[in-house]
Order: sequence, then structure tokens, then C-alpha cells
Amino acid sequence: MSVSEPLWRHPEFRRGAREMVGIALGIAAWGLVTGVAMVKTGLGVPLSVLMSLLVFAGSAQLATLPLIVSGAPIWVVWATAICVNLRFVIFSAGWRPYFGHLPRRQRMWQAYFTADLNYVCFMRRFPEPRPSPEQLPYFWGGAVVNWLAWQILSLLGIFLADTIPTAWGLGFAGTLALLGLVGSLLSDRATWIAAVVAGCAAVAAYSLPLKLNIVTAIAAAVAIGVLMDHFKAPALPARMAAPEDKT
Repeated sequence: MSVSEPLWRHPEFRRGAREMVGIALGIAAWGLVTGVAMVKTGLGVPLSVLMSLLVFAGSAQLATLPLIVSGAPIWVVWATAICVNLRFVIFSAGWRPYFGHLPRRQRMWQAYFTADLNYVCFMRRFPEPRPSPEQLPYFWGGAVVNWLAWQILSLLGIFLADTIPTAWGLGFAGTLALLGLVGSLLSDRATWIAAVVAGCAAVAAYSLPLKLNIVTAIAAAVAIGVLMDHFKAPALPARMAAPEDKT
């Protein structure tokens, strides 16, 4: 590919888009539920559209909506959103070996489009942490499909929220969609343990006000993850060469 050729013409762009299409249905369903929820909780259409386009973080949006509507202190709203999105700090650290050499403005632009499943697909495609020309087209192929799947259905949910009956049970459908997305992120024992601990903590702290059980669950998952990383058995050192026989 020539330097002047646009990224969308690169074969890796098409590959990234194709691999994201397979999981875009769950992303779209979650976007629809989030769009409906924003309007039905009283946020209003203009603010809901603004939140969908600027925030672009479904879990944080849904976590903070009840707090905003109930008039919770702003620090609680911010703390909840930050805790829910702490995983993106880990994603950023993982992406640094691939994109750390790019200009800051470009990296900030990419950061807006990053999402959980973009990270999963990217790391499966490029397991070696070193930059290569194919990575940027692949990233944008998946990011564009993910963004469109989310925003189109989120905006559709916003504008059709008043015509969609609550009896349709969209909340349950959204929960199933989110569980499907979470399941794709559980790739090893550590992530499974963190997920189970978070689920148990959320149920145990369910009676806390202002949905603080979500913050509790995230804190518990992060704590168990840090502990597992700290106590992980170090790799055995390479066997030292046997001393030369002098006899």
C-alpha cells in the first residue's frame, strides 16, 4: 500500500471490519438498550444524543444514569464513571507498544474510538507487542464498525424510546447482550476469577444506595486482579550450564 493510499483500502482494514461484524449484533443490542434507557430515565432527547456521541461508553452511561436522575452528588457520578472505565487504563498500557510512537493528537483521536472488543480482537490479531504497518488499518477497520453499530442503534433507541413499550423487556435483552460481550473477554483463569468476585461483590452490596454496589464490585475485581498479579509465581530461571569437567 502506498503512503498516500487511504487506510480503508488496506486489506487489514477490511479484515478488522469483517472480524468486528461478527460481534456487532451484541454491541448494537446494547446500544439500543442504552439509548432507550437514557430517554426513559428522564434525560431527554438532546442530552441523550449528546451523551451518546461524546461519552461513547455504554456501561458508564448506564451506571451513572440513575445517579444523575436521583440527584446524587456530582463526585459520586464522576467516581462511578471513572471506576467503571478503569479498564481502559489497562487497555491503553497494552496498546502503547503498538501506537506509542504516533503523534499525541492521533493517539487521543484513537482513544475515543477504543472499546473492549476492539482491544480483544486486536490483541488476538497482533500478539507480539511491536509496531507494524498493518496494525493501524486493522484498528480502524474494527473501530469504525464498532462505533457505527453502537451509535446507529443507540440513536435509534433515543428517538424511538417513547414508542417502545417497557413491556418488551429491553433491560433483560440488554443484560443478555452485555453478558455475551463480557464472556468474550474472559480468556484465562485470572479474568474468570475477577469476574466471579465482581459478581459476588455486586450481589452482596446490592442494598447500598446510589448504585454503589457497582463501585464495590469494580474495586473488588481490581483488588483481586492486583493480588493475583502480585503473588503470581515468577518464571523459573534458565538452567545454568553445567560446569566443565576438569578431570
